[in-house]
Amino acid sequence: MRSRALTTFAALAGTSVLALAGCAGEPAAKAPAADAAATPEFSGKLSILTKFAGDSLSPYFEGVVADYRKLHPDVQVELIQETDQSIKDKTKTLTASNALPDIYFSWTGNWAENFVRGGLAADLTKVIGPDTAWGKTFSPAALSAFAYDGKYYGVPLYNNGKFMGYNKAAFDKAGVKVPASFEELLTSCAPLRKAGYEPITFGNKDGWPALHYLQQLFAYHVPRDTLNADFDPRTAKLDHPGYVTALKQFKTLVDQCTDTRDATNGVLYSSAQEKFLNGKAAMYYQEILEFANVTDERELKPDDFGIFPLPVPQGAAGDPGAIEGAPEGYLINARSPRVALAVDFMKFLTGTENAKKLSAAPYAQPSTVVGAVTEETSGKAVFEGIEMVNKASQLAIWLDTVTVPEVADAWLAGGEALVSGSATPEKVLESVRRASASAK
Repeated sequence: MRSRALTTFAALAGTSVLALAGCAGEPAAKAPAADAAATPEFSGKLSILTKFAGDSLSPYFEGVVADYRKLHPDVQVELIQETDQSIKDKTKTLTASNALPDIYFSWTGNWAENFVRGGLAADLTKVIGPDTAWGKTFSPAALSAFAYDGKYYGVPLYNNGKFMGYNKAAFDKAGVKVPASFEELLTSCAPLRKAGYEPITFGNKDGWPALHYLQQLFAYHVPRDTLNADFDPRTAKLDHPGYVTALKQFKTLVDQCTDTRDATNGVLYSSAQEKFLNGKAAMYYQEILEFANVTDERELKPDDFGIFPLPVPQGAAGDPGAIEGAPEGYLINARSPRVALAVDFMKFLTGTENAKKLSAAPYAQPSTVVGAVTEETSGKAVFEGIEMVNKASQLAIWLDTVTVPEVADAWLAGGEALVSGSATPEKVLESVRRASASAK
């Protein structure tokens, strides 16, 4: 689950990565020529920075490294395992000291683009582009999430998407069906409340949960090319009417479908999750990585857990096939003398056997490799979610990582103001425009 605070992300991006990559308006630094398609030399030391530290995840990379070394015993591997929080400081330190490993973890969006613009990410188009044998093993949407200016830089490891989880028993009790439109979603809230449930549980204390709703609605209401241009301060106009429409619809959902008595901006995301799992709420907007929390030990039983994408509003002018979410993956250091060896290791890491192992318990990280996630190994809901993500026309990357930190902060503050009622949709959009203009 994306538990990181946006302010920490912004601080890292603003100090270390941007210092090397330059500001948003500067041209990309020229990366050293590195032939990713060259034949690797199976010797020397390969360094890898992961985000897999911790009891449940760390054995995964350790096992893959051990298996790889059985095939190539002359290759030494330095494995640096960090957590979701500690990797920010580690990446900051390594970038500032010009000591990035050969392979290193990256989020998508502005985060990865900073490394690309700084000449720190190798161009992998020749080996992982969508027309290559390796590239065809990944879902197209996941692969394109690491593409910039028509070139491919990242290896997507596991995928994630945002879906509305719902309690089938609650829906049956209230006599409502899975909504086919956003308007039907709003209409379902009154009978669900009458049946004794909070229609949609929502905790926005950290700010980013509101942005998840907004980004999905933006993808529905704003054409893709316009939306992508507006994420970049150099090309942003932020004048499409779909933004205000989406902001208004989100505010309506908060007012009609959540329990405003809980003062949503003061409620933890985890507290909202608990309410859903304990059977007190009918719906909860959540990530695929959270689906494993549904167990027989809770009031919500696995058989009663269903999912559906946030429904498309009627008359929306954007992309109805978009799903909000993003893979997380790895970049290869363009300045490394072992680029070809790093590519070979990443091909091994994302091979079918390792991809299936990653997707199953105890790791439960749904691989981006097509066919790796199955209902038997990952569970029914995860399988359904990944199938929809793989078929999505595009992945609408998290709003707090797809754009520059200054604009992300403005969206964060705007979302909180919208929830509390202290700002209108028009005022929120105006504040974001100002932040974008100042970030050019």
